[in-house]
Amino acid sequence: MQRTFDDLGTPLIDVTFCVIDLETTGGAAEDVGITEIGAVKLRAGECLGTFQTLVNPGQLIPPTITVLTGITQAMVLPAPRIEVVLPALLDFIGDAVVVGHNVGYDLRFLRAAPARGGPPPLANAVVDTCRLARRLLSDEVPNHKLGTLADRLRLPHQPSHRALDDALATGDLLHVLLERAGRLGVSGLDDLLQLPKLAAHPQVTKLRLTDRLPRSPGVYLFRDRRGQVLYVGKATNLRTRVRSYFSGDGRRKVAQLLRETERIDHVRCPGPLEAEVLEVRLIHELLPRFNRQGTRWRSYTYVKLTGNERFPRLSVVKSTPDDGGLYLGPVSSTKAARLVAEAIESVVPLRRCTARLGGRGTAAAAVREAPCTAAQLGVSTCPCSGAIDEAAYGALVDGLVHALVHDPAALLDPLAERMEALALAERYEEAADVRDRAAALARVLARQRRLDALRRAGRVRLELPGAGGVELRHGRLVRSWGPSPAAGDGATLALPFPEGPGDDGPDGGDGLLSPGPGPALGEPVPRHEVDELVCVARWLDAKAGRVRLVHSDGGLASPLPDLPSYVPTRS
Repeated sequence: MQRTFDDLGTPLIDVTFCVIDLETTGGAAEDVGITEIGAVKLRAGECLGTFQTLVNPGQLIPPTITVLTGITQAMVLPAPRIEVVLPALLDFIGDAVVVGHNVGYDLRFLRAAPARGGPPPLANAVVDTCRLARRLLSDEVPNHKLGTLADRLRLPHQPSHRALDDALATGDLLHVLLERAGRLGVSGLDDLLQLPKLAAHPQVTKLRLTDRLPRSPGVYLFRDRRGQVLYVGKATNLRTRVRSYFSGDGRRKVAQLLRETERIDHVRCPGPLEAEVLEVRLIHELLPRFNRQGTRWRSYTYVKLTGNERFPRLSVVKSTPDDGGLYLGPVSSTKAARLVAEAIESVVPLRRCTARLGGRGTAAAAVREAPCTAAQLGVSTCPCSGAIDEAAYGALVDGLVHALVHDPAALLDPLAERMEALALAERYEEAADVRDRAAALARVLARQRRLDALRRAGRVRLELPGAGGVELRHGRLVRSWGPSPAAGDGATLALPFPEGPGDDGPDGGDGLLSPGPGPALGEPVPRHEVDELVCVARWLDAKAGRVRLVHSDGGLASPLPDLPSYVPTRS
C-alpha cells in the first residue's frame, strides 16, 4: 500500500512497524537466494506477532555462510521457495512501515523476487535503523553494526545471524532510537522519515522553528531577524514541506535563505486551492526577495492589437495601458509572443509597418512614397501601398477580432492546412515553423478564453461532493467551505463560452474582494490577478469531472478544440 500524506502525519505511538531480516547465500540479490526470513510486527512498544520461515534458495549454500548462520543445505531442501513464501510475508507486513538494519540490502532481495514470478514488490514507507543510529548514537558507539549496538545498549535480544533473532534485536533498537528521537521533537512518522537526512545540514539547529507547524494545507513565510518576509510558499503538509528544506536541498538559494531565517510563520488553509491563491496574493503584496519564480508576472509579455490608430496592427508589448487596444496574454516570453503575432499575420494580412499614415478616408491619402517591405512582398495588405482603404481595412480588423474572441478555428484551421501542404511538399522546415506558430497561438487563445470567461463569470458557486466548495467573483476566490451534507452527487461541470458580460450578483464577499463590473473581452488582465486566475483555471480543469456548478451569473470558457497535428515522414 502506497503511503499518503495522512500516513506521514501519524503520531509514532499509532504507527505499526514491521521489522524484517533476511539470511541469504551471500552476494548480489540478482545472483543469490534467500535462506531464511524473520519478521516482527510492533506498535506502541508491544509485539503484535512474529513471522519466521526457512526458504529454499534454489542453489548451494557456501560453507562460509553455513558457518556464519548455522543454516545447512539439508535444512533448506524441504523448505518452500521464495515465490511461495513472499505472498504470506506481504500479507503479514500489510501497510506497516518496514524497518530493518541496513534495510536496503534486505529489500533488494525481496524486490528481486517478483522478477522470478512472485507478487508485486513492497511500496511501504521504510525506516533504516542503521541510518537513524548514525544520526542519534554516533557519540556513544565505535560503529553502527547491529551486534555492537545491541551490546552497548544492552538490548533484551541479541543478534545471532538468524533472521528472527536479528529482527527482534532490531525491534529493540528501534524502540531506543524512537525514545532518543522524541527528545529532539520527533513526534510523527514524517519527522522520523526525514531525520536521517538532517544529520549534516549546517542549519539543522533551526529545526526548532518548525516544531509548531501543523500537518495541514497552508502557506508558510520565512522571516529574517527584522521580521521582513524573505520567502512565501504553499504546502499540502506544512510541517513536512518546511522541514524538507533541511534535508539535503543543495540549492545555493535555499542555503542563503535558511541562514537569514529567524522565524517561520504560517497560515492554515482549508485546502490546496486556497493555499495556492493565498501564496500568489502574498507574493504580489510583499514581493519577497527569494520568490523569483513567484514574481514571473514582471516579465509577462502581451500581443496587442492597437486601438488608437486608424489602421490597427499587432505589436509585442510589456505594459497594458488602457488605450482601447485588444490584448492577448499574458505570454510567458517575448519569443512566444512573436510566434503568436506571426501566426496571426500569416492568416490575416494586417499592416506590419510602424509609419504614421496621414490623411483620412481614402487609400491615396495614406500612401507613402514607397510601400513597406511587407507590402512589396505581398504578405501584407498595408494601406501604405494604396491597395486598401480605411473601410475595407476596418472590416479586415473586425474579422480578426471576431476570430480571436469567438471563432479561433478561423485562425487555426488555415494554419493547419498550410502545415499539411508544406509537409506534403517535403518542405519540412517550413512546416515545422508553421506548426510552432500555430501551437503558440492555440495555447494563447485557449488561455485567453479561459481567463476572459472567468473574469466575466460574475458570482460562481461550485461544490465538490463530500469536500465542500468555493465561491468565485470574476474568477477570483472569495470564499471556501468544508464538506456539506447538501453537496449533492456531483455532476460534470459545463463550461460554455459567454456571449456577453454579466455580473448581476452582489459585490465582493465579506470585504475580501470588490471586483466591480465584469471586464470586456480582450481587456488586459491586471498583472496582480494573472497568477490567481491561472490557479483557479488549473483547479477547475483538474476537478471538472467532480465539481458541481451551483450558481453562476455568467459563464466559463470551454477548452479550445485540439489543433490538427501532422507528423512528417521522410521516405
